[in-house]
Amino acid sequence: MLGGYGDDRLGSVDSPLGDGRLGLLALVIALAFGVFLLRLFQLQILEGADLRQRSQQNSVRTLVLEAPRGAIVDREGRTLAANRPAYRVQVIPNELREPDRTYRALGQLLERDAVELASRVGQPTGRKRFQPVELDGDMGEERLARVEAHRFAMSGVMTDMRPRRHYLEDARAAHLLGSIGEIQPAQLQNERFADYRAGEIVGQTGLEARLEEHLRGRAGGRNVIVDVAGREMREVDMIRPSPGGRAILHIDLDLQRAAEAAFESQDPEKPDRMGALVALDPRNGEVLALVSRPTYDPNDFAGGIDSEIWQGLIGDEWVPLQNRAIAGQYSPGSTFKAIVAVAGLAEGEIDPADEVFCPGYYRLGRRTYRCWKRVGHGSVDLTQALVHSCDVYFYQLGVTLGIDRISRYAKAFGLGQLTGIDLPGEKAGLVPTRDWKIRVKKEPWQKGETVSVSIGQGANLVTATQLAVAFSVVANGGQRVQPRILRRLETWDGRLVDEPETPDTTSVGISKNVLDIVSRALTAVVEQPRGTGGRSRVPGVEVAGKTGTTQVVSLDLVKDLEDDEIPLRYRDHAIFAAYAPAEAAEIAVAVIVEHAGEGGGAAAAPIAQRVLARYFEKRREAEGAPPLSVAEADREVEIGSPPLARAGVERVAD
Repeated sequence: MLGGYGDDRLGSVDSPLGDGRLGLLALVIALAFGVFLLRLFQLQILEGADLRQRSQQNSVRTLVLEAPRGAIVDREGRTLAANRPAYRVQVIPNELREPDRTYRALGQLLERDAVELASRVGQPTGRKRFQPVELDGDMGEERLARVEAHRFAMSGVMTDMRPRRHYLEDARAAHLLGSIGEIQPAQLQNERFADYRAGEIVGQTGLEARLEEHLRGRAGGRNVIVDVAGREMREVDMIRPSPGGRAILHIDLDLQRAAEAAFESQDPEKPDRMGALVALDPRNGEVLALVSRPTYDPNDFAGGIDSEIWQGLIGDEWVPLQNRAIAGQYSPGSTFKAIVAVAGLAEGEIDPADEVFCPGYYRLGRRTYRCWKRVGHGSVDLTQALVHSCDVYFYQLGVTLGIDRISRYAKAFGLGQLTGIDLPGEKAGLVPTRDWKIRVKKEPWQKGETVSVSIGQGANLVTATQLAVAFSVVANGGQRVQPRILRRLETWDGRLVDEPETPDTTSVGISKNVLDIVSRALTAVVEQPRGTGGRSRVPGVEVAGKTGTTQVVSLDLVKDLEDDEIPLRYRDHAIFAAYAPAEAAEIAVAVIVEHAGEGGGAAAAPIAQRVLARYFEKRREAEGAPPLSVAEADREVEIGSPPLARAGVERVAD
């Protein structure tokens, strides 16, 4: 009986219940080991790289030291673009112990919204948890001091100083100097940027882009030991950054300032002038000033442009980001008459003394073409036709020459083609021909189109740079120059890297006698009492030039409106091109004023006068000569003064 009782005891080894408990225990142990193995797999395989990086960053942190971009200076060594210290604050998401508290504190210290700061950091995963996120890239010394005073109470927060691009003239010369910005994904695919990394700053436009390799410099770095709160304990080692090289330009800052100021309105009720100006040395093509208006402040791009500013720039109907000096394409207006005059003389179609009667109109077939002066100019020779900008004279000459001969001379002077200026983004313009019209429009050329082209209208398109080059050909006796901005490249400490050779000039194959005849006529345009270019006169210097005015829309759209009622976008452009001294030119200037609503003599010539006057004022200073007085020059204008308002020059159409 005892044996039978014993066989019924619970928990015996041989009972089914005992086997179940052992199986359950084994399952629990197996699950536990499975969890351990899965966790081990996660730590070693899935998160191994991140954890190794985190482990290293708990002890050693690598900090990039950005290289200062090279300075850009004018021909006299005055700085146009350099660098200034910018203080920034960053956070490393993985090291933030109390994120909400930290964001609130930083919001107060930086005077920023804490929610906005938190959203900028977000919830990064993977390796991004260990990458710094910039909260303020240029917080100023006062905010830096506030952050530094509390930084050790905020784990994961760090500050540093980096060089930031600074344009000392603000918006002046913006299109010339260009802008910088974070490298774009498409650029990273380009071989030119093979050694760049995402987030780097590169030149995007202007000289900043053109000279990127020279200006860039090479970044350095520091390895520092930090504690668990991210505080620096000591520096392990450092590689110093290598500054970018210097670029010296042919630009004269004094002339650049004078040119920019000439476009600025003196009346707070009126907007600044829009358009372009190029001043160069007609002997060698050195660009002395280059203006494009409206402009922008490249400093806005230096630290990453604000979205509101960017939207304002790209949404502006006047396209302030366009470099009008090299990419703005305009009808040359009556400035083109100088080229037609050269063609007529060179081809033997006219004699400078021959006269043409201008009754105020010209008939070709069934159509009548009006001169700007409705009552006509009467009998005029070549000089008077240029002085008074008689349309009828050039209508007749243009038809006699024909479009192909006109085009050949225009192209010889550099119109309708790239000038080769050392800036990115240049446009070629257009000089029409018979072949061009057939190829592009599938239509034959009409004589009436030659009439329009002969006075610089029709399909003619030029840039301000081309116009300056074309008038340089007349000024220097028949050599076409290539405009150049860059003078030389140096290392940051002044050692020569490269000095580009002066490009060879190109002879246009026109006799000096022909060019002298036209040059004397262009001098009369400015110097004769009633010449259309009188407002460009400079005391003691003979100036040669030609005015122009071009229609923007058909006259039918504005014929019933008074001048002040015409919408700005419909108003005529004003143009003026000149050089001085007329007998041995040292400077050539081309000015285009968009939608001036006035002739070239009224709106564009005074702008050129400011630049020419400043140039010769500087020359006199360099020679040690006293400044000219009104009495000495027998003029009613002083050097460097605002546009002539009392020089006895009446307003004319051009």
